Amino acid sequence: MLQFRLMKWRRSLPYLALVAGVLALSLSSLFIRLADASPLVTSFYRMAIASLVFLPFGVRSLIKQRGLKNVHFLFPIVAGTFSAFDHGIWGFAIMNTRVANATLLNNIAPLWVALIAWLVWKEKPRSRFWVGLFLTLLGATVVLGYDMLVHPSLSFGDLLGVSSSFFYAGYYLTTQKGRTHLPTITYVWLATTATAIVLLLSCLISNQPLTGYSLNTYLTFLAAGLISQVSGYYAIVYALGHLPASIVSPSMIAQPVLTAFLAIPILGEALMPGQWLGGIAVLLGIYLVNISSPEPQHANTG
Repeated sequence: MLQFRLMKWRRSLPYLALVAGVLALSLSSLFIRLADASPLVTSFYRMAIASLVFLPFGVRSLIKQRGLKNVHFLFPIVAGTFSAFDHGIWGFAIMNTRVANATLLNNIAPLWVALIAWLVWKEKPRSRFWVGLFLTLLGATVVLGYDMLVHPSLSFGDLLGVSSSFFYAGYYLTTQKGRTHLPTITYVWLATTATAIVLLLSCLISNQPLTGYSLNTYLTFLAAGLISQVSGYYAIVYALGHLPASIVSPSMIAQPVLTAFLAIPILGEALMPGQWLGGIAVLLGIYLVNISSPEPQHANTG
């Protein structure tokens, strides 16, 4: 009886990890808003903390590798650079619009991934991809248009959210190619470190202070690094190792939904009916794009 319960628990563990990972990633935008610091600084600390946690595992994995060439290290560096721009722009989007809007629009990245795979890599998308494309663009137009009409001052943040999705897509595409040469933990550590370095340079160039914050802000930095980046990413990667990508990838669209719900009690941000309808269309479109993709897609670090 005990052995049966243990087997049942082990079977359910990947699903629990998937739920925990999505929830952890859903908190990312809330940490940026709650921290009394620039989004660049918050994102830098998030990545730097994660890089330090991954360091011993990444180095150990790297030492075991044989036959690696310099060009193989180019992939995580480029992916980390894309990720840095993604997080930086997305962070400023969060500060200039509702966190639900910024997260939702950032997560249309799979759409750009599928389009580039079709145009550049000549992958033939299924018919439901085109339905997903239409719904995603229609929903995003509704979300953007609603803010432009009702809250003109917020439309800039929405446009930043869309802009960040292009860099998020760049991370997806680079990682899809780079993971064929490097194991997961090595790739994650190198890409996260590259992201932290680019964000650090961005902070220094823009004269963003890296110290002098309150204890609550430093704790927010720590939570962003340990919960959203380390725990969230590890949980998703664990789920991908035990569940088919056809389950994990579409499940990731729950992230902006959870973010929207969490933002209501924590930040007091409620979406208008028109935005909910547009958001539903975007989520349905992203779902169709995900399930029509022939390649498994990696989890967002965003």
